[in-house]
Amino acid sequence: MSANARLVVGEGKISGYISIFLSTLSLLGIFCFRYPEQLTTPEFRNIYTKESMEVLMAVVTITSFFFALLSIILSKKIKLGFLGSAIAGIAILLGAFTVQGRSVDKSDWYFGLDWMLLDLLLMTIIFIPLELFFPKNNKQTKFHEEWRTDLVYFVISHLFIQIFGIITQKPAILFFSWMGLAKIHLWVHGLPFIVALFLAFLTTDIFQYWAHRIFHTRVYLWRFHSVHHSTKSMDWLAGSRTHFIDIFFTRAMTFIPLYVLGFSTAVFNVYIIFIAIHAVLIHSNTRINFGFLRFNRQK
Repeated sequence: MSANARLVVGEGKISGYISIFLSTLSLLGIFCFRYPEQLTTPEFRNIYTKESMEVLMAVVTITSFFFALLSIILSKKIKLGFLGSAIAGIAILLGAFTVQGRSVDKSDWYFGLDWMLLDLLLMTIIFIPLELFFPKNNKQTKFHEEWRTDLVYFVISHLFIQIFGIITQKPAILFFSWMGLAKIHLWVHGLPFIVALFLAFLTTDIFQYWAHRIFHTRVYLWRFHSVHHSTKSMDWLAGSRTHFIDIFFTRAMTFIPLYVLGFSTAVFNVYIIFIAIHAVLIHSNTRINFGFLRFNRQK
């Protein structure tokens, strides 16, 4: 595909790619059901239910067929629609409609395939339409020259969530676990939800600011952070292009106030969801003004 060929609504290509995307998610999702100990994250298994994932699997598979048919009707070509249908067909043969969730045994290691699929689905639902109908750069296609590179970074950072999590939490545990933080945690848990959430945003933002500043002002660290700034085509995937050293250092710094203050599970989960969406938002190719939510958008 030409790097300059922006997708046009009504030609059938968009629906074809949506079909391929959804059917691929469905196919990969089957492996999460079959090998949950190795391919799902314990933290996220506590948030979603197996019943909801069974329904989501069926809906995604059926929707992929719908967009495959729509692609054939609009484009009068079967290539994209057939490919999406074929992948969805394989998913059905492997159990997309019959697979059932089960209790999961504790595992010493795992990949975050469930987190990757759910986050990828959520981000595409939110940002693909925004970039398609309200682009800031209306000449930029979704399939620009860098999208594969950004997708690889996205996949790796999600699949290896256990490794990133262990390494980024170690400094906070090593340097602050001896302090006896029970009273601080009790005080924070007694705060109203909104106040605690604001405190989480405020403290982590301060730590992240200084981590970011250090990467910009130290030559030996800039060589790692420059990977993030090497993107030429800004879109919702661009924020994923981050060197692993950058990820480790920044997340480790940000985790310090979360660990010391010991926020509740509810506050922590809302914080994580907001930060995940915000990190994508500030890099997205959309002209919509989100006010203070985009105050640090990279131009």
